[in-house]
Amino acid sequence: MYIGIGIFLLLVGLVIVFAYNGDMMIAGLDLGVIGWIAIGLGVLAILLSLVLDRRRRRPVVYDDRY
Repeated sequence: MYIGIGIFLLLVGLVIVFAYNGDMMIAGLDLGVIGWIAIGLGVLAILLSLVLDRRRRRPVVYDDRY
């Protein structure tokens, strides 16, 4: 569920950090730092999604004795 949000944040952060060549300070905010934060949140969301998905999967046991 969160894997899409994580990929989006990761891509936005990578574009801000590595592809944006304009002024990195807008209204007192450093866009480089915001990009690195978005990358970190994206990776965290992807990892959290994978861990939670693994916990939800339960093995299904069929009883064919009848």
